[in-house]
Amino acid sequence: MGSALETLCGQAVGAGQLNMIGIYLQRSSIITLVTALFLLPAYILTSPLLKLLHLEKHIAEVARKYAIWSIPQLFAYALNFPMHKFLQAQSKVWVMTIISMVVVGLHVFLNWLLVIWIDHGLLRAAIAGNISWWILVLSHLVYVVSGSFPEAWFGPSLSAFSSLCGFMKISLASAVMLW
Repeated sequence: MGSALETLCGQAVGAGQLNMIGIYLQRSSIITLVTALFLLPAYILTSPLLKLLHLEKHIAEVARKYAIWSIPQLFAYALNFPMHKFLQAQSKVWVMTIISMVVVGLHVFLNWLLVIWIDHGLLRAAIAGNISWWILVLSHLVYVVSGSFPEAWFGPSLSAFSSLCGFMKISLASAVMLW
């Protein structure tokens, strides 16, 4: 649902309208968060859905527990995707790469610590994923709002709520094309 951001940010950069990129980031964040809310029942109802597909009850229950514990990752991803496109549109790929490398290293350590050393298994793997994803999102957010983009980021704006329907139509069209 955030794929429209890639096109719109590219157009804004090409047209010299960098001020619109921050607005697009906020609009896309609103849409991806709402989309995450719509996906939430699938996480909560993982066990019944898997049982409908005739998976073993034990596997369905383990999957349900993992899915429930992974819900924070759903919202982290919803926020990360627009920031990723925002940074990409401004050619800040190296910043994303460095942040991602640090977070991957931390994620490996957290998995070792929580899953292997403390020996708490699958649920702790979800916790490690939650921590890693939120560190990634918060790192990107700090970079975006730090003043590195004076022409593109002016802070939260009510303008982000205007034209949401048009943005949603482009997002849906992009999602269908990717599907």
